[in-house]
Amino acid sequence: MSVSRRSRIEAMLADEPNDMFLRYSLAMELEKENEHELSLQKLAELQRDTPPYVPAFFMAAQQLVKLSKIAEARTALREGIEEARRQGNSHAAGEMSELLASLGREGE
Repeated sequence: MSVSRRSRIEAMLADEPNDMFLRYSLAMELEKENEHELSLQKLAELQRDTPPYVPAFFMAAQQLVKLSKIAEARTALREGIEEARRQGNSHAAGEMSELLASLGREGE
């Protein structure tokens, strides 16, 4: 039996618990396994890191949209755009701005 991608990532994380990319990869694997609550929890942890991991905001927002949690997605996007700009990541800020605009205005 082959070892799952999630198991491999978790094993690497045991050696490198602060590796942002491994933590992000685990959150993405959890989403694929429909473990949305745990995935969003892992992404939230990355958002609270110093410095925050900008892709975590975008991926959390996309996942929240899929779960029809639009208000929460908007919040993640606004915070992500602000953080991306603070870190000088105009590409990520632009992608998040596009997704935010695509969600329409609040209350619609």
